[in-house]
Amino acid sequence: MSKRDYYDVLGVTRTAEVTEIKTSYRKLAIKYHPDKNPGDKEAEDKFKEAAEAYEVLSNPEKRRRYDQFGHAGNSASGYGGGGMNMDDIFSQFGDIFGGGNPFESFFGGGGGGTRGGRRVQRGTNLRIKVKLTLEEIAKGVEKKVKVNKQVKCNTCDGTGAKDKNSYHTCNTCGGSGSVRRVTNTILGQMQTTSTCPTCNGEGVEITAKCTSCKGEGLVRGEETISINIPAGVSEGMQLSMSGKGNAAPRGGIPGDLIILVEEVPHETLKRDGINVIYDLYINFADAALGTSVEIPTIDGKAKIKIEPGTQGGKILRLKGKGLPEVNSYHKGDQLVYVNVWTPKTVSKEEKELLEKLKNSANFKPQPGKSEKSFFERIKEYFE
Repeated sequence: MSKRDYYDVLGVTRTAEVTEIKTSYRKLAIKYHPDKNPGDKEAEDKFKEAAEAYEVLSNPEKRRRYDQFGHAGNSASGYGGGGMNMDDIFSQFGDIFGGGNPFESFFGGGGGGTRGGRRVQRGTNLRIKVKLTLEEIAKGVEKKVKVNKQVKCNTCDGTGAKDKNSYHTCNTCGGSGSVRRVTNTILGQMQTTSTCPTCNGEGVEITAKCTSCKGEGLVRGEETISINIPAGVSEGMQLSMSGKGNAAPRGGIPGDLIILVEEVPHETLKRDGINVIYDLYINFADAALGTSVEIPTIDGKAKIKIEPGTQGGKILRLKGKGLPEVNSYHKGDQLVYVNVWTPKTVSKEEKELLEKLKNSANFKPQPGKSEKSFFERIKEYFE
């Protein structure tokens, strides 16, 4: 099933300001929150859909890529958005509602039971460069890369404690990570929730730290990650893999892996958007008499015919031999620029022959009878 347009999901226009996007998402998050719609799968799907749309449209860089490339702009696989889960979604609420999980007081429950009001830390994002050849860009490719990053400590299983007896549930907050205060006001009792000052919102207290990770729950490690690059990407484009960045302390939410595309220059072909350009050089004898030549393309070799009387600057088009657009079936063309090669030195015999030919009527320039100019051909091609 294809994803809906993110602007349609949030019910905003493509020129909407961030404040409007945030307001719209807040209303949808409250309307479709699982605690308010227990057992309603459709409401849960809409809740996740709205969160994914907000995650992209509230971020200027992700929004720019989405506007330019659609769902493929923020996905290494070429389909969809960031692949958010409930941990990702609840981590947004500090931005939307000013900290904590507002649904605990709205609906009388936690966000799934396993989190409650506990503060969950998020790992940092990682950025890597992936070099791609023109052939790989044309067809899309799967790349396996080794990434050095922070991973969960195996000694303590990410808890940061020396052993299972070295940490316990926080006595102040009872493991929820937050404390509630009730204040009597003229309007009645008002309840507020804040981060637990004893455990800093983690819900546990550590009495002895793990010696391997020094209590962080993280160590340096290496992971081999498979990246699916969609066809048609371009130099400087960024792709994102959710949850493949640095791990977070004590079971938090991993960061993202940001992949920056870097093109490896081709030996003979040049890229111009989705079109591919090849400079073909022929001598003036072949230009006058016509010939067949073999030229390189992204898919291999191709044979093309040079008509007799071909002028320098002529552009030949090989339809569909260019690059695909990202997230589209449309493909560009290969443009062959014909250049007539003039020798810098000639032999005595060649010079005598050329002296005879230059006086021939056919070898004298005839501007009034010649083909269209180079610029006229360029204009005609693009029209």
